[in-house]
Amino acid sequence: MSGGARHLYVHLPFCAHRCGYCDFVTVVGRGPQHGAYVDALLAELELERGLLALELETVFLGGGTPTFTEPRALERLLAALPPNVDEMTVEANPETVTQELARMLRRLGVNRVSLGVQSFRPHLLDVLERVAQADTVRRAFYHLRDAGFDNVSFDLIYGIPGQSASDLDADLGDALELAPEHLSCYELEAKPGTRFTHAHGAELARQAEAMESYFELVVARLTSAGYRWYETANFCRAPERAASRDLRAKHNLAYWLGRDYLGLGVGAVSTIEGRRWRNTPRLSAYVQALEHGTQPEREVEPLPVDVRRRERLMLGLRLDEPVGLAELDGVVDADALARLRQLGLVRSELDGAGERTLALTVRGRFLGGGVTADLLSEIR
Repeated sequence: MSGGARHLYVHLPFCAHRCGYCDFVTVVGRGPQHGAYVDALLAELELERGLLALELETVFLGGGTPTFTEPRALERLLAALPPNVDEMTVEANPETVTQELARMLRRLGVNRVSLGVQSFRPHLLDVLERVAQADTVRRAFYHLRDAGFDNVSFDLIYGIPGQSASDLDADLGDALELAPEHLSCYELEAKPGTRFTHAHGAELARQAEAMESYFELVVARLTSAGYRWYETANFCRAPERAASRDLRAKHNLAYWLGRDYLGLGVGAVSTIEGRRWRNTPRLSAYVQALEHGTQPEREVEPLPVDVRRRERLMLGLRLDEPVGLAELDGVVDADALARLRQLGLVRSELDGAGERTLALTVRGRFLGGGVTADLLSEIR
């Protein structure tokens, strides 16, 4: 190992209910099993500790709804995770955030919370099958502030069936009124086979044409409010508005920059030194394996250099900072690059060290994946 991975993801799959559009590895309820699952997580951490650096940069607890986890089990997990981490994030649904929970998270080293707001409009929350209403979000946000959190992120969704442009504008306004440090704004993606696709497929298809204008509205509204559009779907308060702190999501930034990371938990993914593996998505199989002191069943795939370079291109061009072309050797189509430069969709320049870099222009960022796909050379 060359120092070990500096980024740790921990998956807590439990939820009060499963939203119709969700296709993540989640489990409804199972309160009596939360403690045994945390035991399994900690056992996996011990088995894999040699893959981690002595000092981590980020830890991210995702789900599921991590804050739905039984409080004593969650507290035990947090207390056992590596300390002194630059950024420790916990995802939370607003209805789970009490004054006591917020204080417990802060006391145990969590310094960033990502709230699943999705929308402030009651009729859209009903469509999404979300429990929390606008007042629930505001109450959760104030509990976090009172507990000392000065780095809070909101997740918002656009493209919800029945959502108008004015609904989206109002959601952005309500979020900006609270002034979180970070906003993630995602186009609703209903996966095939989910309840949501069966119930709203026709409306989603009708709305597809409006998504480009909705995306433009999100970018215009948030950047005009002083947020940095640093990744396709992510915005953070700019340094001059945030005491010169870098408020980008450091854990996710590690993914986009191609850093190694270790994932713990059912269905969790790890990418370390040219290999990627995914733990079994079956809760009972995961827990039973670790109760016996063995690694859970995994799907493992090698990541050859050309695959890693392609991923570096696809993920790196989502950011507002350029990628060094030396990192992309052999995967950029030179003819496509010349054509897209002429169209004003990409820029290729020399950096301060004289190295050539590649980035999307603003126009190119709005087209996003299509431009990136054009840049990729054919696999030989």
